[in-house]
Amino acid sequence: MRLDKWLWAARFFKTRTLACDAINGGKVQHNGSRVKAAREIKIDDRLEISNSEVRWEITVKGLSEKRGPAPEARLLYEESAASIAARETLRETRQLVIDPAADLHGRPTKRDRRQINRFGNS
Repeated sequence: MRLDKWLWAARFFKTRTLACDAINGGKVQHNGSRVKAAREIKIDDRLEISNSEVRWEITVKGLSEKRGPAPEARLLYEESAASIAARETLRETRQLVIDPAADLHGRPTKRDRRQINRFGNS
């Protein structure tokens, strides 16, 4: 089975095109090396997938030609314990960080713009 089809069926990417782009961009590694989208994968192959900030280290446990519901897609792979722990740590740190743009709502007002200009001209 093609790698890009499997990544789409396992719900790591929303479309096969996004899966192909990630593979071609080096964000997916097969048994520790870069691959092409048409690479044939088998059960017990090891994949490392990076999608934005999230990184998965998985072992292929099943093959599926079509995209099914998420609970069925989770049966197609097994994630390593280290990968689960790293994703949990990332999720916890993301919750603790305050977004600097959380106070901003829409465009700056006239008063805000004057303050920005005063700060920039100082």
